[in-house]
Amino acid sequence: MAAAKKKAKTPEPKVFISEADQYLFAQGTHYDIYKKLGAHLSEENGEKGMFFGVWAPNAESVHVIGTFNGWDENMHRMEKLGPGGIHALFIPGVGVNELYKFLIRTPDGRKLYKADPFANYSEFRPGNASKTTDLSQFEWSDKEWIETRDTKDYNKEPLAIYECHIGSWMKHPNGTPDGFYNYREFADRIVEYLKEMKYTHIELMGIAEFPFDGSWGYQVTGYYAPTSRYGEPTDFMYLINKLHKNKIGVILDWVPAHFATDAHGLAEFDGQCIFEHPDKRLGEHPDWGTKIFNYGKTEVKNFLIANALFWLKEFHVDGIRVDAVASMLYLDYGKQDGQWLPNKYGGNKNLEAIEFFKHLNSVIRGTYPGFLTIAEESTAWPKVTGDIENDGLGFSFKWNMGWMHDFCEYMKLDPLFRKNNHYAMTFAMSYNNAENYILPLSHDEVVHLKCSMLNKMPGYEVDKYANLRAGYTYMFGHSGKKLLFMGQDFAQEREWSEERELDWYLLEKPLNKGMHEYVKELLRLYRKYPCLYDIDNEWAGFEWLNADDNERSTYSFYRKAENGKNNLLFVLNMTPMMREGYKVGVPKKKKYKLLLNSDEERFGGNGNVIPAEINAVKEKEQVNYKDYSITFDLPPYAAAVFVF
Repeated sequence: MAAAKKKAKTPEPKVFISEADQYLFAQGTHYDIYKKLGAHLSEENGEKGMFFGVWAPNAESVHVIGTFNGWDENMHRMEKLGPGGIHALFIPGVGVNELYKFLIRTPDGRKLYKADPFANYSEFRPGNASKTTDLSQFEWSDKEWIETRDTKDYNKEPLAIYECHIGSWMKHPNGTPDGFYNYREFADRIVEYLKEMKYTHIELMGIAEFPFDGSWGYQVTGYYAPTSRYGEPTDFMYLINKLHKNKIGVILDWVPAHFATDAHGLAEFDGQCIFEHPDKRLGEHPDWGTKIFNYGKTEVKNFLIANALFWLKEFHVDGIRVDAVASMLYLDYGKQDGQWLPNKYGGNKNLEAIEFFKHLNSVIRGTYPGFLTIAEESTAWPKVTGDIENDGLGFSFKWNMGWMHDFCEYMKLDPLFRKNNHYAMTFAMSYNNAENYILPLSHDEVVHLKCSMLNKMPGYEVDKYANLRAGYTYMFGHSGKKLLFMGQDFAQEREWSEERELDWYLLEKPLNKGMHEYVKELLRLYRKYPCLYDIDNEWAGFEWLNADDNERSTYSFYRKAENGKNNLLFVLNMTPMMREGYKVGVPKKKKYKLLLNSDEERFGGNGNVIPAEINAVKEKEQVNYKDYSITFDLPPYAAAVFVF
């Protein structure tokens, strides 16, 4: 008897969001959840269209409304998939560049019109709808950069970061009200500039979508969307790809500390607090007028960790600078009595935020070792860059806010009073080995009536520039990676404003042009000499020669290379007095070759000469506890750098 023919199985319909997806998201470990929630091109039963997914656990119902259905509030009701609160719907015929929102009806009868938390593109402000797009269309060509990046130990690499706000870096001459360059146009100009100046990385402010320009991007509504102010997502990909092809890394400012309260955003998303903590004492920043994420909620942690991975994997960014870390770690940060709640032990540490950071850094840095996570942390919280296994938070680097504060306060002083504050400039080295540090002179130091870096300096105009050249030399010689905000490298005179471009015309002036050339030279030396970066977080790479000359306000130290070759000696004079016959104790009987004199005329200085080479001589009595010394005339407000 012939064998019976098996009946062909009917193919099961495609499941875009599976039970496993829902389970992992509820557990807080679905690191690709952004590929499921949001709006994604898809195909069902032979029809092409768009699949929509949203997390709204307390909603009575959710509808998708948009340009494709005339914003009809009843046409496209989403299906609630399970107890986790995910709603989903496939809509045939919907393509890219369609505006949409989620209409959420609450059990008490309210209607909320919300942008998509996982949208990859948004309407240009003041509009706030989400916009369908397709991230798969861009062809990357930065494979070599990515592969090389993931083999590097950045503690032993040069890291010179240019902090930049795209909208005010340079205004477009096309006469539009905002004057924004498109990401692609910006790419051509910024790559040329960064290559000329020898920066290794650019840190971009305000990329994740935000409604109010004056927040500079630190009050976010669209965590998964590069702002439409400067173009489409693929335009932003082009920018990153071009930077990578020119061997420049990209760091994004990332804001998991708080989010905007705008009605279309995450606040009370489905009528209840699902992203923020429902208790205002834990869920709001009273001073900032923003909401605080609920770090104890698994879905919220998943939203944020997946977001960091999204920028890494989909946009190839090389790192995140995490904003306002201290505000997350301390429950009472910026709050008065009665405005905060202690943890279960009665303390002010946010235990859920601590666990969040450990989770974030273990997931990212364990899989992508070349990806940088940088903490803007303004207190003495221990082990921010320490190993998670030893109760550290696991960050790659921490901004050294203490160094920044001491530096700015010292440099602002009239030189007559600097001798009484001498140790402000040496204190940071006493704790330098506690963390992996970045020395930041960021946008925060040149806004809100703090003056530009130049106008912090004392004295007449020419003195201000000389002071700043000496100060920058100290910064580049000091242990720690480097960060300068845009405009600081040519001594922008006005405070920064997001509304106008940098004062590029200043480069026509000799003093500003000289400063620009000087910072370029500092960056060149920094990239060229490994002693300035390969031992940055321990005393083996740094030695004070004279840290105690408070009466003359001079400093001398040297940076040591791991291989002992091409060490650099730094000598600084922080007063307007010429130090004739200035003697510096040096570690070796060698020839000390001058690399840099900040008083050269080409840099805007007075042209006082320092010998090109100085031979060390043996002393009868030690100088700075050394048997050998060099002697030269140290000009006023000047810095000298020698190689030996």
